[in-house]
Amino acid sequence: MNIPDDARFELHDGGDALCVSGAWTLSHYRALLSQIADLRGRIKPGAKIDFSALTALDTAGAHLLCELVGAERLKGALADATLTPEQRMLLETVAVTLAASIEPPHKGYQFGDLLVHIGEAVSAFWGNIVGLLGFIGLTLEKLAHTVWRPRRWHVTATIAQLERIGFDAVPIVALLTFLVGAVVAFLGATVLEEFGATIYTVDLVAYSFLREFGVFLAAILVAGRTSSAFAAQIGSMRANEEIDAIRVLGIDPVEWLVLPRVLAMVLALPILTFIAIICGIAGGMTVCALNLEISPGVFLSMFASDIGPQHFFVGIGKAPVFAFLIASIGCLEGFRVSGSAQSVGEHTTSAVVQSIFTVIVVDAIAALFCMEMGW
Repeated sequence: MNIPDDARFELHDGGDALCVSGAWTLSHYRALLSQIADLRGRIKPGAKIDFSALTALDTAGAHLLCELVGAERLKGALADATLTPEQRMLLETVAVTLAASIEPPHKGYQFGDLLVHIGEAVSAFWGNIVGLLGFIGLTLEKLAHTVWRPRRWHVTATIAQLERIGFDAVPIVALLTFLVGAVVAFLGATVLEEFGATIYTVDLVAYSFLREFGVFLAAILVAGRTSSAFAAQIGSMRANEEIDAIRVLGIDPVEWLVLPRVLAMVLALPILTFIAIICGIAGGMTVCALNLEISPGVFLSMFASDIGPQHFFVGIGKAPVFAFLIASIGCLEGFRVSGSAQSVGEHTTSAVVQSIFTVIVVDAIAALFCMEMGW
């Protein structure tokens, strides 16, 4: 064997005994590795391992011994082995690490795998719901503690967040809802024309934007634009240990970081919803004037006579609820960041997905409730 004289291993009694001798170090790694594959299969399961002639050992040599006899067998052989305390500790550490890293071979797809994935998904979903409810409760508690203490109000931070959430989002909300209103009017007129009822396109646009599309589109845009920003901002602070520093200074991070964002969102989304309703109706009115020969005067007259104010209140009343949920989810996902850049990206994405999903579910529940109540 092309193994240096000071690093050897030999089999005795037909594989019943293995003698390890010399310096098992990195300098002899390549020469020893080339011989291990041939000898591994010849060592019997109950073979005794003799370490009495071992002169030196490092991590590379300990890894080779684990490759030769197996991590579990090596751990069992260390009990009676003649080794120095340093060598014994090194071999135990390497053997335990390698034994823990060995995964059982995958047996292919099984029906149980599907059940495992379903169970994990349900467990994660339930954990997210419980965590969100707990965070909402904590936020409401902090709000109740600070609302009667004006000195603890963070007015500057709230106004700054209000500008970012509300005023900076006005152009995109106005443009999108105007275009959606035009599309709704065009499609409604196309269908109603077959029945000679194109005049009712006015009612279609008005009902849809007052009750649903205005608040829904504004909430979806805010969920994608602002909830992700909340998660990224707070997540970056957590990754940089700034939140730990805030706690060390005796400042409550929920009161300092969450409440201004939640309050700004609750104030901004109803304003954005009102703008979305106005722009959506304006888009529908533009299509009616250009393609359906329904003048703005006729449009506004039908709007005033056919549409009651309760439809506006139904739509605008959902905005604070959506705002509170979106802000809470974004802040919560920021606090869940573990400390790496990858975690920041994952939780930012999760904040957007959860916010949009929550808005859709709550809006559907509200629509069913209003239908049953006759509102």
